[in-house]
Amino acid sequence: MGLMNWLGIGRTVANVAEVFVENRTARAAHEHVEHVASLNALSAEFARPRGGWFDQLIDGLNRLPRPLLAGGTMGLFIYAMKDPVSFGARMQGLALMPEPMWWLLGAIVSFYFGARELHHFRGRKAAEPEQVAEVMRRVREVEALSEAGAPEESSGNAAVAAWRVEQG
Repeated sequence: MGLMNWLGIGRTVANVAEVFVENRTARAAHEHVEHVASLNALSAEFARPRGGWFDQLIDGLNRLPRPLLAGGTMGLFIYAMKDPVSFGARMQGLALMPEPMWWLLGAIVSFYFGARELHHFRGRKAAEPEQVAEVMRRVREVEALSEAGAPEESSGNAAVAAWRVEQG
């Protein structure tokens, strides 16, 4: 085994083998780094300080339009089944509304939801420098692991760990 390592044949064979069969340990390490980074991003997204009573009131009011629109639409269906004549009269009144007013209503609703989405998009903080440094450190660790070969000790195989201790 020492001659193969001295000649570099062992690593060459491993490199050739990785062309045909992926290095599962390196892949698992990469997936772990990605998983940890996504969890950190998720926790950073939801870690915002709670505001005062006014901020909580406004947040509550900002959450009302979508449920009210959905509930109101369901209410229209119920109203149409309960009193079709009155419902029809109101719908005829809506049909008489000029088209520019429909465009204005569409613009208001679109801008409201678009501005809300833009606010949430802009509100996401860029990754803090410490987080970026931590992710880069982990990426370098994974690259070092993939260059050095698979660390069998981490798999819990006592025989392999004992053999590595013997090899020095």
